[in-house]
Amino acid sequence: MRLATLVGSFAALNGVTSMPLTSRGLVTRATPAAPHFVIYSDQWVSGENGPPNVTDVTGYNVFALSFWLTSGPADQAEEWVELDNATRASIKSTYNDAGISLIVSAFGSTDAPTSSGDDPTTTANNLASFVLEYDLDGVDIDYEDFNAMNAEDGSAETWLETFTTALRAQLPQGQYILTHAPVAPWFSTTYTSGAYLAVDKAVGSMIDWYNIQFYNQGTTEYTTCDGLLTNSSSTWPNSALFEIAASGVSLDKLVIGKPATTGDANNGYMNTTLLAQCVEEASQQGWDAGVMVWEYPGAAATWIEEVRALAFPE
Repeated sequence: MRLATLVGSFAALNGVTSMPLTSRGLVTRATPAAPHFVIYSDQWVSGENGPPNVTDVTGYNVFALSFWLTSGPADQAEEWVELDNATRASIKSTYNDAGISLIVSAFGSTDAPTSSGDDPTTTANNLASFVLEYDLDGVDIDYEDFNAMNAEDGSAETWLETFTTALRAQLPQGQYILTHAPVAPWFSTTYTSGAYLAVDKAVGSMIDWYNIQFYNQGTTEYTTCDGLLTNSSSTWPNSALFEIAASGVSLDKLVIGKPATTGDANNGYMNTTLLAQCVEEASQQGWDAGVMVWEYPGAAATWIEEVRALAFPE
């Protein structure tokens, strides 16, 4: 997610055509059921040629190649493109056989498609074409156009709604994963334009789940189980996990996202022991959506094993 630092953006706000596939492996492409254990990969890893060996990511069921940009694939998405067809097919088969879906994540902090004037339908069609051409299981939308969202004029919401509708038309539900990765404050009730609460109301039925970024929001935000799950701060009210659900977003779509290490985000880090306790607490209250981490190789098989240990042991 090469995540932009939200503190600066938020301070400013508050004073701060490809056809759908019909016969290519639809059984293996079926959207996985919760819990979802998602890991992103953007960083270049020495000696690596494509995604890591599946043994390095045991315990996850979604691996997100990052990023596809409006200008084309970059970083790990570009590395995927540079593989020959046979190598891609072999890796894809190995991952799917291990129960791991391979998807591409779009945008990240590099792209600001609404502010840049990119047409949402054209952008969606281009992204869908990439997914189809390179035989991926779906797409994650890591939209981080803070200027558009912070304007609170509806431009970000409208763009996302049009984009998601066009993307889902090309990547049918149940055959392709389509997730979004909003920052947690975009579910806060402070946005007069609705932010992701409006997006969810309009097109949430098309989105399989949300990989929510509960980090980079401030040094004390979402750093305790209480703050993460039930009582967000006054800076971003009603943006803790169960508060988001209380605002009308399906609880089973709310995946908890955290950085792998202190170096993977500016703040919001939890060690695996504490995060496992929070995950268990949420599970005891009926939540089972899963956990997302940014990013490999800071997190790998051991990280998710420790986080899953209490609520979702492997």
